[in-house]
Amino acid sequence: MKQAIVARADLGMGRGKLAAQVAHASLMAYENADDRTRSAWKGGGQKKVVLEANGEATLFELADVAEREGLPHAIVRDAGHTELEPGTVTALGVGPGEADVVDRVTGDLPLY
Repeated sequence: MKQAIVARADLGMGRGKLAAQVAHASLMAYENADDRTRSAWKGGGQKKVVLEANGEATLFELADVAEREGLPHAIVRDAGHTELEPGTVTALGVGPGEADVVDRVTGDLPLY
């Protein structure tokens, strides 16, 4: 089991902002998983990886692939209280799910 969080590298987010957006994506996607998947992922150590992409369009394309693969996923939009404009798409959470299925969606992306 694994979860991938894809964060936008093109926004120039500070480290704290990036960490917050990654946390939002992880939790939101987790909440979209069914009980069996959540339990299996938690019991297996909650493996996750943070990857990078450039641009909002890439996140939406990956979300479409995750949807087709049947994976829980979530797009994060920033509230706009600090560094970014309200509604800025910052990250995508994919999974938890079987590692090979998550890799079919995000396996070609570089580590953040």
